[in-house]
Amino acid sequence: MYNVGLAGLTFWSPNINIFRDPRWGRGQETPGEDPTLTSKYAVAYVQGLQETDDGDKDRLKVGACCKHYTAYDVDNWKGIDRYHFNAVVTKQDLDDTYQPPFKSCVLDGNVASVMCSYNQVNGKPTCGDADLLTGVIRGEWKLNGYISSDCDSLDVMLNSQHWEKTPEAVAADALIAGLDLNCGNFLSQHTEAAIKAGLVKESEVDRAVFNNFATLMRLGFFDGNPSNHIYGKLGPKDVCTPENQELAREAARQGIVLLKNTIGSLPLSETAIKSLAVIGPNANVTKTMIGNYEGTPCKYTTPLQGLTAYAATVYQAGCANVGCGTAQVDDAKKVAADADAVVLVMGTDQSIETESRDRIDITLPGQQNLLIAEVARAAKGPVILVIMSGGGMDIQFAKDNPKITSILWVGFPGEAGGAALGDIVFGHFNPSGRLPMSWYPQSYTDKVNMTNMNMRPDPSTGYPGRTYRFYKGDTVYTFGDGISFSEFTHHLVEAPKLVSVPLEEGHVCHSSACKSLDAVEETCKNLAFDVHLRVTNSGKMGGSHTVFLFSSPPSVHGAPQKHLLGFQKVNLAPRQQGVVKFSVDVCKDLSLVDEVGNKKVALGQHILHVGNLKHSLNVRI
Repeated sequence: MYNVGLAGLTFWSPNINIFRDPRWGRGQETPGEDPTLTSKYAVAYVQGLQETDDGDKDRLKVGACCKHYTAYDVDNWKGIDRYHFNAVVTKQDLDDTYQPPFKSCVLDGNVASVMCSYNQVNGKPTCGDADLLTGVIRGEWKLNGYISSDCDSLDVMLNSQHWEKTPEAVAADALIAGLDLNCGNFLSQHTEAAIKAGLVKESEVDRAVFNNFATLMRLGFFDGNPSNHIYGKLGPKDVCTPENQELAREAARQGIVLLKNTIGSLPLSETAIKSLAVIGPNANVTKTMIGNYEGTPCKYTTPLQGLTAYAATVYQAGCANVGCGTAQVDDAKKVAADADAVVLVMGTDQSIETESRDRIDITLPGQQNLLIAEVARAAKGPVILVIMSGGGMDIQFAKDNPKITSILWVGFPGEAGGAALGDIVFGHFNPSGRLPMSWYPQSYTDKVNMTNMNMRPDPSTGYPGRTYRFYKGDTVYTFGDGISFSEFTHHLVEAPKLVSVPLEEGHVCHSSACKSLDAVEETCKNLAFDVHLRVTNSGKMGGSHTVFLFSSPPSVHGAPQKHLLGFQKVNLAPRQQGVVKFSVDVCKDLSLVDEVGNKKVALGQHILHVGNLKHSLNVRI
């Protein structure tokens, strides 16, 4: 795309903010609510964009950008928007929830850029916070690249947040804080006047220019004729290749999550299903499937087209759009009653959740629930509910309804989403996706203010906390949920029952009852162990299975009730067994962040979880 003048070589992606609240419109852009998952995703995404085929670490294929730094996840909720929002965040939550993905992005991914966000954090605009930019990104993490503002962030600092009285002062603050690149024209208009007024030194501008040009050099901008570059011969012929289109389909297949499946429902039989009713406002959509920040698809396969490839279909939209102000219930019931099976494709689109648009409710919009319930009542065969959305939904009514025999979440599945759905519904692919975020009941949003950034619960106010790591209340589905057409079982082969942390003589913990130790270099040397598991596919269909290793630490320092240590995917044929090995670094994986932001290893019983397995591990001195 760059070679034919349709793109640049710096891409402001990935969005690695934590999907902290189900109402956030941009949650669809992120990998979910867990810091470990988000960190691993960030590194893989950045390396995929940046690393060149010749293995030269200094050279960039394209420059990635981890955004939006930091604690950014309110767009526009009940009149509170991102330009005016001040995220009040504890040091503990900042260091153990909001910052880890950015830290991994820079330290492990070697990202070319970090973008500061619109919001303020603890009273300071992030693009003008020297501690966050120069102190952490450049200082602690040693960013090799440039720091960019979000678009018109400096204008927001001046005119929405009234951070300074003049544009020159804002320009100076941002440069001194460590900003290298301004998306917009604010710095080009006001930097010279800021220098002349003595508000900022020319050396700060030199530093910013240096960081930007160094990135251009790593991208090969000054290497002569672009066609001689390692990627200089690429063009449109390389975009929509059969391999790339198959990859889009495979990515969609792997991302689809099966949440409910009654015996005799999925997969449907191509020979038994003579007629399939396909109903719903998202059943025949194209652009909806690619979400926001979308590319240009090679072609679309809608859910209706994907299902029609396997069976004769009858289609009813059921609603004019996802808002579903008035459902056409009678027409939908008629086709459902005549069909051998029904697939309902419901959910949202960018009119409900997107950048600058947070949700108030997390129920299906308009009369979608009514349409689903009435169709399920009229249907004579299996009823498969498909939710196409970015965020989670309160679909407890469908989970509890025995007439709704299967539920699938497809996210916004991309150009081949409909083909992937057909592959799964008719058993040509065994679903293996897992939910990257918790799905809460509507009551959660009734009692939790979206602007409350605290992850941990507060019993004194009834605040229930956030995400599977801290929230103790009811969920419709939770992080990691997802089933398969097969049954996978786990057997623990090897894991220690005891880990001893060596301490030098005279350490304060020898003479007092310590609950935790500082996770510092001297303590942490070579402190690791392995966990070996045997996984068995006891079903009749081959498929992939993701093994999650969680830990529940001792309850000190407001520890999470459970947190993810790692995950691995194993592919097994029917009746086949496989071994999965996790290497656990005690200080990296079992540590937690205390109330003031220090990394600690909790002493006492840690419970390791894999599926239904639980293993007790004692960490002691």
